[in-house]
Amino acid sequence: MSTFDFSEKITALEKTALDAISGKLREIDRVSECNTKKVLSAFSDNRVSDTLFSGTTGYGNDDRGREVLDSIYADIFKAEAGLVRINLVSGTHAITSALFGALKPGYTLLYATGIPYDTLQGVIGISGNYHGSMKFYGINYKQVEMTHEGLPDYNAIAQAADDPKVGVVAIQRSRGYSTRKSLSIDEIGEICKCVRARNPGVTIFVDNCYGEFVETREPTEVGADLMAGSLIKNPGGGIAPTGGYIVGRRDLVENAAMRMTTPGIGGEGGATLGNNRLLYQGLFMAPHTVAQALKTAVFSAEIMELLGYTAFPKSKDLRSDIIQMIEFGNEADLKRFCRGIQKGAPVDAFVTPEFSDMPGYDCPVIMAAGSFVQGASIELSADGPMREPYCAYMQGSLTFESGKLGILAAVSEMLEE
Repeated sequence: MSTFDFSEKITALEKTALDAISGKLREIDRVSECNTKKVLSAFSDNRVSDTLFSGTTGYGNDDRGREVLDSIYADIFKAEAGLVRINLVSGTHAITSALFGALKPGYTLLYATGIPYDTLQGVIGISGNYHGSMKFYGINYKQVEMTHEGLPDYNAIAQAADDPKVGVVAIQRSRGYSTRKSLSIDEIGEICKCVRARNPGVTIFVDNCYGEFVETREPTEVGADLMAGSLIKNPGGGIAPTGGYIVGRRDLVENAAMRMTTPGIGGEGGATLGNNRLLYQGLFMAPHTVAQALKTAVFSAEIMELLGYTAFPKSKDLRSDIIQMIEFGNEADLKRFCRGIQKGAPVDAFVTPEFSDMPGYDCPVIMAAGSFVQGASIELSADGPMREPYCAYMQGSLTFESGKLGILAAVSEMLEE
């Protein structure tokens, strides 16, 4: 029997869920069209041609394709400058380069959204004792907790930012492995506004991972000075093979480039090795691909709610990133869900996910991902830490059709057990 030969009960659940979310799916298409127009305009304004796709080797000097792509990212995100590189190995690497470029020993990094994502905790020095961390270099750290409702505590953020030693106020748009809500563009704008009122000269940085093209505006349009993310998430469109980006104020982007490579070289070097076309094509596809991921997330929220589980955000809620959290409350259901997602993948569907230790995480994690690009969370995947309340964090899907089948495979795995 095929993985996709679903029972009548599963098929009925699918129809009920699709009927309930039809309006939400149309709204996602509207946002996708708006963002596609933004991307096409940037391509046209920057005179993109196939001569930009060839790439360079060695030092990567005079790579016109790389330079134009930097300009396109700056235009799309309404920023002064951009830095798009395959040698940014992850979102964490891009964020680290951006933060180190904006901070000096003796400065304080203030996180306005509580403790950051697990892999950044080692970078900052919250966990571990790594050579080269911010703590190692004498950069201090503070954080402002979210309210009990999972919202930014604007008054507390303003008070904490009113300190001349604070060099950067950082905002994590997505929830990471937490149960708080992701931040909307309006909420990010409100944080920027209250910080500016108390400390006009401070740098405001946004970790934009999982958030690009979900709304019609980006954080750099509402007050953020600097922003970073990963190309194997939203802006790579499922085509970029690796890389990250940094956009924002020109001096801050240049500082980040010096940290990424070396002082004196910055963004002037770095071979693209024939990957330019993939980065351009991925960006072109990104608004549509993000829409497919969002539709899959909305569908999964609706169908899991029908089964009695807690989904966050709910299917009708405003979304600010592509992540869908599903709370199972126990280890067994979390395992079954992830195993079903794996069975519905186009790659490695025969693999059975198990909990295991992962670099950068403080507890075992289960990960289901059968992707064409290793670790690409714009492709359908689900993972979760082995700790209460046993939540799966699901994201991605290159097409809604395949994403829907993957969710149904997960539900079938759970119901059959």
